[in-house]
Amino acid sequence: MRKPSLATLVAALVAGSLCAGAPRTRAEVADGGGGIPLSAAASPAELGFDLDTVTIPELQARMANGSLTSSALTTAYLRRIKAIDPTIHAVLRTDPTALRQAAASDARHRRGQTRGPLDGVPVLLKDNVNTRDLPTTAGSLALAGSPPDTDAALVTRLRDAGAVILGKTNLSEWANFRAAKPTSGWSAVGGQTNNPYVLDRNPCGSSAGSGAALAASLAQVAIGTETDGSIVCPAGMNGVVGHKPSIGRVSQSGVVPISAEQDTAGPMARNVIDTALTFAVLSGTTRPGDPAALPKAPAKTPAKTPVKTPAKTPGLRGKRIGLWRLPSLGPEVDAVMTRTGKRLRTAGAEVVEVTPPYQDRLAELEFPALLSEFHRDIDAYLATREGPRDLAELIEFNRAHPAEQSCFAGQELFERALAAPPTTDPEYRAMRAELKDLSRRSIDETMATHHLDAIASPTNPPAWTTDCARGDNDVIPSSTPAAVAGYPSLSVPAGFVDELPVGVLLMAGDQEDTELLSLGAAVEHRLHAWRAPRYLPSAGTDASR
Repeated sequence: MRKPSLATLVAALVAGSLCAGAPRTRAEVADGGGGIPLSAAASPAELGFDLDTVTIPELQARMANGSLTSSALTTAYLRRIKAIDPTIHAVLRTDPTALRQAAASDARHRRGQTRGPLDGVPVLLKDNVNTRDLPTTAGSLALAGSPPDTDAALVTRLRDAGAVILGKTNLSEWANFRAAKPTSGWSAVGGQTNNPYVLDRNPCGSSAGSGAALAASLAQVAIGTETDGSIVCPAGMNGVVGHKPSIGRVSQSGVVPISAEQDTAGPMARNVIDTALTFAVLSGTTRPGDPAALPKAPAKTPAKTPVKTPAKTPGLRGKRIGLWRLPSLGPEVDAVMTRTGKRLRTAGAEVVEVTPPYQDRLAELEFPALLSEFHRDIDAYLATREGPRDLAELIEFNRAHPAEQSCFAGQELFERALAAPPTTDPEYRAMRAELKDLSRRSIDETMATHHLDAIASPTNPPAWTTDCARGDNDVIPSSTPAAVAGYPSLSVPAGFVDELPVGVLLMAGDQEDTELLSLGAAVEHRLHAWRAPRYLPSAGTDASR
């Protein structure tokens, strides 16, 4: 049977998103007691819709019928950043040209020359993605000087698609590849990003600012990056959607690296349809000027009137899903997975319990391989920037700058990478070859043995309390098989432990991103687990310490 194309999937999801009833809004789930007044967190009344729940197809439909402009939408997000970000510290800086970009999109809409579904849509970028007109720091003061000379390739794709580059998000400094006991969401440039659901809890790394910003509705979509877990964990822990693409689907040119063997940028959003539309642009599936996935302009109707016809969401009937429970993440998370399995079965899926093999060996081999790859790849990147020219100079920079030691002083991973064998070493090459083989077999053999469409596991534990002295509590094995194999993974909101979100992580075979996004849309529709954060100062449970 011929596999569905990403364009076909996107068209189906667009139709479904325009027909579906809206999910619960912030006002419907809040009961007071939050850390931010609802008046500050609510969407601007003049827009006529809730920024928390609106999708890109709905925005484009409004732009097409003239009831919304990109300028109004961009202004609304800039206002939210000003009102809310001082509490969560997710956005490092906004782009001073954002409103000019939005005005240019409005002119294209008026001329009927829109460039695709992201035209006029505000996007935040993780601050390890090169931008020629904004600093790109990886969270480090060492790169806080002049911006890069050119945009990353993925930024060029976003600009060509008409997206509004809204600004840059904070991240775990050097994508959490500096200290042995880092604190996720902290960087010397941006300080500590907080989890919007409970402010003293961690947002997970390293795309912490992207995940937290989306949870707080500070942009429509955001870009994260992942080596192992750094898109999907912040997505799960902040209650949003995150897609780690198959390696090679999104260009890594102009992105601060850890490992060319595992690194990829990917889209994050509050729903699967926006994630899929953004992936289509990042991967080159949607080209500038391509009208695919753009809704036809509807007759002008009151923007507040929802359409209640059934959504054409991809279904779960007949799908086989392997549930990898990971009870080590705690009984509360296991209970969320039990409920998830029951709901998927109710929707017609067959759910069988699985345990992918070779996990202990993957854990043993991955880190030493990454040390060698980081030394090679960061030296190549630093040679393109002003500041330290290689890893040795970067280590000396950190020793000389106290601000780089204000949360945690360690740079043990840098030091170990400096001493690691080069990637020409036969022992390293054997290690990476074994990693590639075992990680792919861990997924391929599990899926073949049980005739699966995907493997599902918990994305994350409940967010732990942020503590610079202790560091993270983030031994989360679910992301590793797909990350090391270079296969796609997708985190979708699954439920909550008290006030803290938990995601379900879906994995599939190599280059099966389209199938995974389709399945993720069906899982999202069935679980209906998203709810808005309440910015609580702390939670009443210590279970996730």
